[in-house]
Amino acid sequence: MEGDFIKINEWLLPLSWLYGLGVKLRNMLFDVGILKSRSFDVPVISVGNITVGGTGKTPHVEYLIELLHKKFQVAMLSRGYKRKSKGYLVASKDSTVHDIGDEPYQMKQKYPKITVAVDKKRCHGIEKLTDDDPELDVVLLDDAFQHRYVKPGINILLVDYHRLIIYDKLLPAGRLREPLSGKNRADIVIVTKCPKDMKPMEYRVITKAMDLFPYQNLYFTTIAYSRLRPLFRGAKDIQDLQSFNVLLLTGIASPKQIMHDLQPETKSITPLTFSDHHLFSRKDILRINNTYASLPSPKLIITTEKDATRLLSVEGLSEEARNSIYVLPITIKFVQEEQENMFNENIIGYVRKNSRNSILVKAKDDHKSKDGNRSGNRPRAISFRNN
Repeated sequence: MEGDFIKINEWLLPLSWLYGLGVKLRNMLFDVGILKSRSFDVPVISVGNITVGGTGKTPHVEYLIELLHKKFQVAMLSRGYKRKSKGYLVASKDSTVHDIGDEPYQMKQKYPKITVAVDKKRCHGIEKLTDDDPELDVVLLDDAFQHRYVKPGINILLVDYHRLIIYDKLLPAGRLREPLSGKNRADIVIVTKCPKDMKPMEYRVITKAMDLFPYQNLYFTTIAYSRLRPLFRGAKDIQDLQSFNVLLLTGIASPKQIMHDLQPETKSITPLTFSDHHLFSRKDILRINNTYASLPSPKLIITTEKDATRLLSVEGLSEEARNSIYVLPITIKFVQEEQENMFNENIIGYVRKNSRNSILVKAKDDHKSKDGNRSGNRPRAISFRNN
């Protein structure tokens, strides 16, 4: 597995050693308490990784939102990468990609009833969220595994199946942002982008190689796709891609998996790739127009939800290209159904037992129990909201 997917720049290993010293020192300062990690009285679930490049954070955060938002008051806090605003900002229906960043914008559009906020200083962001909404039940932190100033109740580490961290090296020789020991902070480790037909032997090999502690839970997820939808009004509904020549337009960290999955479903695929979170310039739009015009018909453009948030506001798309752009929603699915049930129960149970409202009810009941014991009454059972 490592021979196929991991490419190490051996001559950069001395620099990786120096980089690792700096990261280890920072982690040690947190471990001994010189730098402080802060806990909060509201459930906090962090989703992140220890590598550069995409591991599927956004669809996993959206999975948590989908799991929780109908039962609990949910807030999602992000730093808002590449946004043009500063400080703490809560998304509204009028917020733009430039205000809050592409991923928060995507989540706000899909889940308008949840609170979406951005703040580079996560502790300050959580303070503001909890002060502004006394009914808030849970805060989801996007890309915060290494933001150690916050101590989440559940720390979720994502690991790309195609680039397992156990075979990788520290930057700049590899893609690790901190030593492999950083995985020990995770409560849950999820191996993402797995093949849908993983064999039992492969589960066992990866589980053993990851070498997790007993308190850590390991899960395996795969990419799933929802139905194509037109980005702009007026585009025709697409049922079957087999006869189409597709321009795959992406500005994400790792488009290879989408390319691999779409290839057998289309007549041909022409990739047009940009860097992650790329803001499309006039030159980029001209390139998109020209590349699309050169494809034989029938043809269309497929892009991701994250890229679509940035394409909505661009100018200069040809009418032909504009009317041919379709969005492919990316979701995640647990490879094993029993794992999905275990994961869901773990997350819901944590939020239910630790929400501020549950704690208030428990404290109130405990007080009454003490009074009742003094008068000879039996203590009351603790009740939780949303049971």
